[in-house]
Amino acid sequence: MRKINQTVILLTAVAILAYACGDSQAADDKMAQLKKLKEQQKELEGQIKELEKELKASGELTNEVNEVFVTALNMQPTTFIHEIEVRGGVESRKDVVLSAETMGRIQSISVKEGQSVTKGQLLISLDADIIRNNIGEVETQLELATTIYERQEKLWKQNIGTEVQYLQAKNNKESLESRLATLKAQLRQSNVYAPFAGVIDNVPARIGEMAQPGMPLIRIVNQADMFITSDVSETHLGKFKEGQMAEVYFPTQDKTVQTTITNVGRVIKNDNRTFEIELSMPKVDFEVKPNQVVVVRLIDYKNDQALVVPTKIIQTDSQGSYLYEVVSADGMKKAKKVYVTPGVSFGLETEIKEGLTKGQVIANDGYRDLSPDVAVSIK
Repeated sequence: MRKINQTVILLTAVAILAYACGDSQAADDKMAQLKKLKEQQKELEGQIKELEKELKASGELTNEVNEVFVTALNMQPTTFIHEIEVRGGVESRKDVVLSAETMGRIQSISVKEGQSVTKGQLLISLDADIIRNNIGEVETQLELATTIYERQEKLWKQNIGTEVQYLQAKNNKESLESRLATLKAQLRQSNVYAPFAGVIDNVPARIGEMAQPGMPLIRIVNQADMFITSDVSETHLGKFKEGQMAEVYFPTQDKTVQTTITNVGRVIKNDNRTFEIELSMPKVDFEVKPNQVVVVRLIDYKNDQALVVPTKIIQTDSQGSYLYEVVSADGMKKAKKVYVTPGVSFGLETEIKEGLTKGQVIANDGYRDLSPDVAVSIK
């Protein structure tokens, strides 16, 4: 029995010794691992310090902690404009459709489309044989009446004959003269003449057709006297004046030219609640034709002392619209919320009506990463 107890004690001692040796080995392994990690840490810290040194030298890194890099805008008064675009068209003061002044059959057409004509040139003749015959008859009657009048006048001067005979001869002559003048005027009305120099654009008339007043016979155009018109909404009433600059874009030619407003309509049209503006047609190096569609750009607002920011950097919260100002505090630059009142926007910019003053520095690129009092570094 005693021998068994000794054996148990011996085995227990061996087990305790083996366990102690195992713990010692594990501890040595952990120490070795810790040493290795510290060496790696030291190596990484050296690399970090080297990179920080290089970035600081290039100005891309400062000593500030948790900085947000931004670009900044120094608020200075500038000219801000707002434009509107309206559809317009090219017109000509010498773009007319001619018709006959009297009824008659078209006898001849003296011009063709595309032909240049001079002022007063004969374009179309109507059948006027009846008028010509009447003119011939009246001219014969007038010749006789003139002879009788001249003889009666001589007799009257010699106190021969009565005053009634003299007055009847005179009246008959003057009446025929007046009738002849009327017939000749009617003969002129049977022809269509060019009212100005230009180019024949269209000839809808055909020989043999019966013409009548108001019936389109021929269209003549002179491109030297063109202008531009556009209808503008009455909401812009009072914003434009004669002599104001404007831009006209010709979509067909993809050209933009500068021009001026020559007239502003005084009447609002009932059908579309617009008023008409007229602009001069500047000299251009490309072909422009009447009725061509254009886009007119007009300045309806201008402020020469505006504080302007990119529209994208204006943010909103429950208190309103705000920007981030870069201010100096505690020896470093920080972001500060500045509540503003936006005005008119145009393009990618917005005028700030209230909340900003000259010289303030406003965060631009990087503004989304800002919050109040965050450290800021300006690129």
